[in-house]
Amino acid sequence: MQKEVVVLGAGESGVAAALLLKARGIPVFVSDRGLPSAYFLAELEQAGIPYEAGGHSRSRILAAAEVVKSPGIPDELPLISQLDAAGIPVISDIELAGRYSKAHVVGITGSNGKTTTTLWLQHVLQSAGVDAVLAGNVGVSPCRTLLQRDPAVFVTELSSFQLDRMYRYRVNTAVITNITPDHLDRYHHRFEEYVAAKYRILQNQTGEDAYLWCSDDAVLRAANEQFSTAARSLPFGLEDTTPGRVEGNELVVENNGLVLRLPLAQLPLKGKHNLYNAMAVALAALELKVPVAQVVGGLTSFKGVPHRLEDCGEVDGVRYINDSKATNVNSVWYALESMTRPVVWIAGGTDKGNNYAELKELVAAKVHTLVCMGVDNRKLEKDFEAVVPRVLSTHSMEGALSAAREFARSGDAVLLSPACASFDLFRNYEHRGELFRAMVKKWME
Repeated sequence: MQKEVVVLGAGESGVAAALLLKARGIPVFVSDRGLPSAYFLAELEQAGIPYEAGGHSRSRILAAAEVVKSPGIPDELPLISQLDAAGIPVISDIELAGRYSKAHVVGITGSNGKTTTTLWLQHVLQSAGVDAVLAGNVGVSPCRTLLQRDPAVFVTELSSFQLDRMYRYRVNTAVITNITPDHLDRYHHRFEEYVAAKYRILQNQTGEDAYLWCSDDAVLRAANEQFSTAARSLPFGLEDTTPGRVEGNELVVENNGLVLRLPLAQLPLKGKHNLYNAMAVALAALELKVPVAQVVGGLTSFKGVPHRLEDCGEVDGVRYINDSKATNVNSVWYALESMTRPVVWIAGGTDKGNNYAELKELVAAKVHTLVCMGVDNRKLEKDFEAVVPRVLSTHSMEGALSAAREFARSGDAVLLSPACASFDLFRNYEHRGELFRAMVKKWME
């Protein structure tokens, strides 16, 4: 009798993996120690897939042929350690999907910019008529897509957690946007372990593949000496003679014998970080041999990513900007760098071991009021009380926005860019951003 595969976690990635395994005739069992949504449980029941919720049957799990693990489950859990010790393979849903797909895989990772780059690239490809499907951290699990069809291209946002459990998955076009300290609690507070996790994206590349990376990032330049790939190196940067670069007031991208030139003023997303994102998108699109005119059309028609420097409107001459997705220090740096107005900055939440030193010069130059929004604001207050003329403490979105509105002047920007996770006051960063957006909209009515 064929041994079953166990799926740990009954969210989108886990249920999609279970459905794909079932469709391929492989016995599967789903285990979730929490309480999954009724929607996902109904999917399992309809497919006739056995499951458990509210705990794990360890003996059954430890008898599995293989385990597919949700990326949100830490490797340090005793159950995962037991599986590793027993020699039972533990893989991600991305690794599973790769076994059943012949699609060209564009894999995008990094600490910042990966979601914008992923969505922007898919927009460019779809606008050009390419059958490109989102996967990974955005869109649905690739396993779910494969239940219906195998697309021409998977545009896949890959977190370090997904990469940790990828072994044979081949990324044809790999993009690393940058690497800054983040999620170090999952990597024994060792930055080098986090970097190594990101570079797993290159592990199965061949000479037919491409590696796109930001040459302005010192971490990537150093890591490239340690982690090799057989793929062609396609760097991009602002001041270098790289395949992706800026010449005067033009974005210039060269790949596959194709040359794209685009006035910077025509890019819909502003700020230095979005120049990097645009270079990565254009390089990847040209790698897939999309005609230059169609790449330009897609680059210029993109509307941006919700909760990432999202313009929510203007009230009394004050512009309100939702950057709730900025959950680390580096993201906030890019957000502040792009601001052309004096700033009232809303920040705070669940601190991930943040070092705010790199922000202080920029904050001093651009921010006149800091509104702290979290259960515990002491660290933010202490770090910025000597930098910002006015520091306020609040404990809700309503309180934070009311304070920001009180001290914002006509011509200012109110920037929600938290630098922290959202879980102290909100369900997730989307919930935080939605409340911000809704309150501003109400003021505008």
